[in-house]
Amino acid sequence: MSQPRLFLIGATHQNAPVEVRERLALASEEALRADLSRVPGLHELAVLNTCNRVEFYGVADDAAVEAVQAAYCERQRFERAEFERIRLRLTGRDVAQHLFEVASGLDSQLLGETEIFGQVKDAYAAAQGFGSTGAVLNRVFQKAFQAAKHVRSTTAISSGRVSVANVAVDLAINIFGTLSSARVLVLGTGEIGEGTAKAFRSRGAADLAVAGRTPAHAVDVATRLGASTVHFDEKDSHIGHYDIVVCSTAAPSTVLGRHAVAAAMRGRPARPLLLIDLALPRDVEPTVADLQNVFLYNLDDLARLAERSRVAREAEIARCREILAERAESLWNRVRDQLEALGKPVSAPGREPGEAGQATAP
Repeated sequence: MSQPRLFLIGATHQNAPVEVRERLALASEEALRADLSRVPGLHELAVLNTCNRVEFYGVADDAAVEAVQAAYCERQRFERAEFERIRLRLTGRDVAQHLFEVASGLDSQLLGETEIFGQVKDAYAAAQGFGSTGAVLNRVFQKAFQAAKHVRSTTAISSGRVSVANVAVDLAINIFGTLSSARVLVLGTGEIGEGTAKAFRSRGAADLAVAGRTPAHAVDVATRLGASTVHFDEKDSHIGHYDIVVCSTAAPSTVLGRHAVAAAMRGRPARPLLLIDLALPRDVEPTVADLQNVFLYNLDDLARLAERSRVAREAEIARCREILAERAESLWNRVRDQLEALGKPVSAPGREPGEAGQATAP
């Protein structure tokens, strides 16, 4: 049996487009953890599951790392060979460096975006709740939070409007010129939905409505925003009234189909309809984009638009990576010393075999 080591396996927007990422997105972390609880040699585990990445951070021996990948692919009904073509796999110090960059927004589709920091914190909290973190992951994640806060406060990596919500609003303004007369409907009242609704309201959207699969929560969000509500089950009949529809539900399949949008457009043939799909899996049937006067943008589309504002922050990337590399090196030295104190041999950074730590089982 090989030495346990610090590892990362996963897939991100860097190599997997949105249509692949929606197949990779975990519907239930609990179900996968039940599968992994039977894997010998898996000492620690944290799962980061967002719209742009599914990543497994852990401490395990070689066989257990392979078992994690196999269990994940089997649950997602995703061919292992296909996953291996797009996967990211790191060990040792490189894992720490990568997590530092993720938490800081350097590895995001929208360079410098801030939502990912909260998502990493949530992933770590969930792993703690499952009892699957130990000495190694606790230190790695805590240092990642410190590093992310440091680069955000000492560099300009997050300058400007760096968020999916703000990119969506900028897109709408480019199309309609002003939001004062545009009618906006937001489907989904989770964190992204509410944040996007706030962004539209703050940029001048006067006619704003929200719809959520939990009516009481939709009413709460609408009250805070001074918006109206639409019953989620009646959304199809209301689509034609709005100029901009933002979709950000957590539904397992599409909630807005071609038939409903086509019917809505028959009542407004001369007015364009902008659909912004921020969900993964996607909320809007992709063929909707083929309808005349309908403009559909998904997460990857917004990322391409955001590249135009990336230049202002590009100069900060090298500076941020240098800071994070120094911190990752310092962390790795501490982790290595900790493991050596346990009497276990550890290789040089970035080489195999890797690292081990005292931990609880996932």
